[in-house]
Amino acid sequence: MSYGMDGKTVVVSGAAGGIGAAVARRFAAAGATLVLGDLNAVSLEVLAGELAALTTVHALAGDVSVPADCENLMAMAAADAGRLDVLVNTAGVWTEGPSDQITEEEWDMVLGVNLKGTFFCCRYAIPHLKKTEGCIINLSSDAGVVGTPETAVYTASKGGVSLLTKSLALELAPFQVRCVAVCPADVMTPMLEGQARDYGGGDPEAYFRRLLASYPQRSKARFITPEQVAELVFYLAGPAAAPITGALISIDYGTSAGYSYE
Repeated sequence: MSYGMDGKTVVVSGAAGGIGAAVARRFAAAGATLVLGDLNAVSLEVLAGELAALTTVHALAGDVSVPADCENLMAMAAADAGRLDVLVNTAGVWTEGPSDQITEEEWDMVLGVNLKGTFFCCRYAIPHLKKTEGCIINLSSDAGVVGTPETAVYTASKGGVSLLTKSLALELAPFQVRCVAVCPADVMTPMLEGQARDYGGGDPEAYFRRLLASYPQRSKARFITPEQVAELVFYLAGPAAAPITGALISIDYGTSAGYSYE
C-alpha cells in the first residue's frame, strides 16, 4: 500500500519485539509520527534512533502489565505528538507445557502482558481515538481462534484478546473508532526463537520442524515474516479498511481453517 500517514500518530506497544519493530518501521516509512513503548529500554532506544532518520519518534520504556505505564504511553502521544490516530498492541509473551504443571506465576505473567496489557493500552487510548476517529489493531494469534494442546494459558490470553477486540469494536462503533485483531500463526521473531530454545528439549531445529509439520503446506511450509504481519497491520489502519471492524484477520497459511488431511 502506498498511502501516506503524514500528520498521523501511531502508538506501538511491544515496539522492540520482532513484530512491533516491523510495524514501527512500516509506519515510519509512510511518514507517521511514532510513539513507541517496550519493556526493553535498550532495544527501544536503538529502534527509536534508527527510525528518527525517517520520522518523529517518541519512546517510553514501560511494562504494559502495569496500567499506569499504559496510561503514560498514551499521555505521551497526546502531549508530545498532539494526537493519537492508531494504536497497535503487539506486546506479548509465551509459555507452554502440560496444564497440570503450569504455575500461578506463569499464568499471571502471560495474562498480564497479553490480555491485561492489551486492555489497558486500549482503555487509555480510547478517549484520544474518539477525537480522531482512529483505530485499534490488536495482535491476537491463531491460538486466539482455535485451541492447541499444552498451550492453554497462551490460548486463554489470545482468545481473550480476540473477544475483547469484538466487544470494543461494537462499543466504539458509534464514535467511528474501529477495532480489529490480527491473528498470525508462527512468526519468525526472537519470541519464536526463544520458544524453540526454551521448549525444544535442546534441539531448536526439531522444535521448528514439529511446528511446520502441522501446517497444511507440509514439506513446503514456512514461517510468516514480521514484515508480512506489518504490511497487513498497515493496510488495516488505512482508508481502504474503513469497513473492517470487529474482525479477526487470520494470517496463518490456513492453520486455523480446520483439520488438514494428510
